[in-house]
Amino acid sequence: MEGRQNVSEDRRGQAEAFDAIGQHYDDAFPHKEGQLAAGRRLATALPAGSRVLDVGCGTGLPTARQLTESGHSVLGTDISTGMLELAGKNVPAAEFRQLDIADLRAEGPGGVGRFDGIACFFALLMLPRAEIPEALRLLHGLLRPGGLMELSMVEADLDDAAIPFLGHTIRVSGYLADELRQVVRDAGFEITGEDTYAYAPASTDAPPEHQVFLHCRRG
Repeated sequence: MEGRQNVSEDRRGQAEAFDAIGQHYDDAFPHKEGQLAAGRRLATALPAGSRVLDVGCGTGLPTARQLTESGHSVLGTDISTGMLELAGKNVPAAEFRQLDIADLRAEGPGGVGRFDGIACFFALLMLPRAEIPEALRLLHGLLRPGGLMELSMVEADLDDAAIPFLGHTIRVSGYLADELRQVVRDAGFEITGEDTYAYAPASTDAPPEHQVFLHCRRG
């Protein structure tokens, strides 16, 4: 596991919360139907041996594992040391680095290179709305022309709101579906399809969700 030593101050609380949550995250969200389906879509749509970025990879389950088992080369990034330690154990075939989404760059010191595909499942939830458009532009720039991205968000009209989550407090943002589509298109992506799921976590300390999955392409 590589990466910078100092996660930005405004994200430190998020990282510490997920360090503490650790394996409890997968216990609370055991049936990831939408994420599994989107991961399969990405894994099968890409040519064999593609290079794929898993943004906000968490424990590596299910996405990094899905992608490596499909024969792809996977780099998973997250801000949580605890999550990355679990990911390394769960998916030893993948590479993992501690990186904030705002620090992802293709070139230069610490550059991650370019990718044929990106999985970005619920990672943007952790950002204030003001930072989400730039994060999407960064992801667009990391994709090779014609590259694919699977993106998910929880549909909610929230901006950097503090919520209780698995015994901790985290800050989350969201959009209503029409706003989300526009923000994604404004970053340069073509949206080729969409799926939605009603999701009820196993834990009573996490509220029911309406999840939106967008299938995106860089032109």
